[in-house]
Amino acid sequence: MFFTVARPKKIERRLLGEFLIRNDLITQEQLNHALKLQQETGERLGHVLVRLGYVNDEEINRMLEIQLGIKHVTLSDIPDKELLSALPEQIVRRHKIIPIKKEGNKLVVAMADPLNVVAVDDIRLITGCFIEPVAANERDIEAVIQKYYGLPQLEKAFKDIEVMEPEKIQLEPEDTLVDEGPVVRMVNTIITQAITEQASDVHIEPGDENVRVRYRIDGMLQEVMALPRKSRGALVSRIKILSDLNIAERRIPQDGRIQIKYNEREVDLRVSTMPTVFGEKVVIRLLDKSARILQVEQLGFQAGNREGLNNILKNSYGMVLVTGPTGSGKSTTLYAILKSLSTPEKNVITVEDPVEYILDGVNQTQINPKVGLTFATGLRSILRQDPDIIMVGEIRDRETAAIAVQAATTGHLVLSTLHTNDAAGAVTRMIDMGVEPFLVASSVLGVVAQRLIRICCRNCREPYLLPPDAPERGFIGLPAGSEITLYKGKGCSHCNGTGYRDRISIQEVLQITPKIRELVNQRASADEIKRQAVAEGMVTLKEDGVQKALQGLTTIQEVLRVAYVEEDNM
Repeated sequence: MFFTVARPKKIERRLLGEFLIRNDLITQEQLNHALKLQQETGERLGHVLVRLGYVNDEEINRMLEIQLGIKHVTLSDIPDKELLSALPEQIVRRHKIIPIKKEGNKLVVAMADPLNVVAVDDIRLITGCFIEPVAANERDIEAVIQKYYGLPQLEKAFKDIEVMEPEKIQLEPEDTLVDEGPVVRMVNTIITQAITEQASDVHIEPGDENVRVRYRIDGMLQEVMALPRKSRGALVSRIKILSDLNIAERRIPQDGRIQIKYNEREVDLRVSTMPTVFGEKVVIRLLDKSARILQVEQLGFQAGNREGLNNILKNSYGMVLVTGPTGSGKSTTLYAILKSLSTPEKNVITVEDPVEYILDGVNQTQINPKVGLTFATGLRSILRQDPDIIMVGEIRDRETAAIAVQAATTGHLVLSTLHTNDAAGAVTRMIDMGVEPFLVASSVLGVVAQRLIRICCRNCREPYLLPPDAPERGFIGLPAGSEITLYKGKGCSHCNGTGYRDRISIQEVLQITPKIRELVNQRASADEIKRQAVAEGMVTLKEDGVQKALQGLTTIQEVLRVAYVEEDNM
C-alpha cells in the first residue's frame, strides 16, 4: 500500500478513532476526550489513547493492519546506516520514522504513526521514492534513533572541535567552562542518555588512545562510545564543577554529588573520581528519587519464599536482614517491605546512606560522617524517637550491630542489610562482628539473600530444546535424555541486541527456627546452618533461579552467571 498523495491529517486521525469505536475498543466519549487532549498536546491520537489506558499498542496495530492494510513490523534488526543517512536527522526525529528497506524506487519506512500523511509526503519529496509506511512501536523507533543520532553525533563533534587541555581551561570565573559548548553538550548527553537507557552507573575511563564511556544497564557494562584522548581533561573538569569537587586536585580520589531534574524526574548523581595511570576515571551512580517504589508482590518472590517472608514480618519486634553484594537490589527490597509495613499507627524511622527513594509517612535520615552522623550515632538517636519500625541502611561495624540487636530485643522491628554471599552467612557475620551468639539467636527473625538476574526480552524471546549434551543439564540436575524447553532472547532493538531487558531478583529466605537457633548458639558454621535450613524446606538462590529459568523469565546461562556456587558437601 502506497501513500503518495497528501490528505488532510484530521481525516486520518478521525479514521483511526472510528475504526476503534466500530470494533468496540473505545467509546465515543473516550475518543472525544482523547481528541481534545491531542489538540492541546500535539501528540499522536494513538499515543494519547494508549497513555489514557483506553487501548494498548497491540490493539491499535491490529486495527491498522486489518482496516487499512498497514503492516506492523518489529525492529529486531538494526537498519542499514546508508538508509538512515538518506534522511535528515530532524525529519527522522520529528516524525519518528526509520527507513528499513529499499526495493527499486520503493522505500519501506517504519513509522510510529503510519497515518501521518504529512510525514509520508516529506519523505517522498526528500528521497524521490514511493513510500510504503509500516507500523512499529514508538519505543523501538526511539531506541534506534538514539543509537544512531545520539551519542555518535556528539562523538563526531568532539573529534571535529579542538578541546582545551585541562591546564589551559580558565576556571575563574566558572562560567568560562560553561560556555564550552561541545563539553557541556557532551556531559549533558552522556547523563540524559544514561537516564533514558535506565543505566545505574556511568563509567568514563581514560585510556592510552581514547576515553571509553560505558553504561551499566541491567547489571552489565556496555560500551556506548569512545572519545578522543584530548577530550579527557575538559570532560572530567566539567563533571567536577557540576559536583562541586576540587578541579585542580587530580592526585587523590574525590566524591561529589549532582542533583538534576530531567523530564520531571528528580535524579541524584553520586560522582566518584579516581586517579589512574592515564588520568582520572569518573564513575557516576544514578539514583532516580522519583522512581516508583515496588510492592513486595513485584519483587519476584515465589510462593514458598513469599510465605516465609510473610511469616517473618508478622512479628512486631526482632531483626530482619537482607543480604547480597553491591547492586543486588537490597535497598529496593527494604523499601518495598517498609512500604507494606508503614501505617498511620506506626512510627517508622530510617537512617540511610544515601536516601535513595522518598517514602510517604516515613521519617528518613541521611548519614553525614563529616559532622559525626554515622549509622551508629543515628541509630542511637532513633531509639529516643519512640520508633515502632527502624531501618538501618547497612550494618557495617560492631557498634552498629550491637545497637541494632539491642533495639530488636527491646520491642522494635529492625530492618537492615549486610554484605554476605547467602542467608546463612549473615548470621555468622553478625557473630564475627562481636555480637554474642545468644543475642543473634534471640534477635534475628530471618534473612533474605538475593541477587538480580536479567529477564529475557519479551519482544524477541523464543523457546528452544536444551541439547542432550548441554553442560547446563548438570547444573539443573536433569537426568540424561529428558526433554526440557527453555527460553532465550535472540536480540532486538528493544534490548539493544542483548536478548535481555530489565531484571528480577532471585531469593532464598532463611527463617530462624528453634533448630537453627540452637545451631547459632553453638557457633555452628554457615554451611551447617544452611544444610539445616534446606532440610527444613528453604529454597536456595540456585533453586529459585532454576525455577524462574524453567518458567521462561530468564535463561539458565544467566542463573549460572549469577548464582553458581560449589554445593559439595551440602
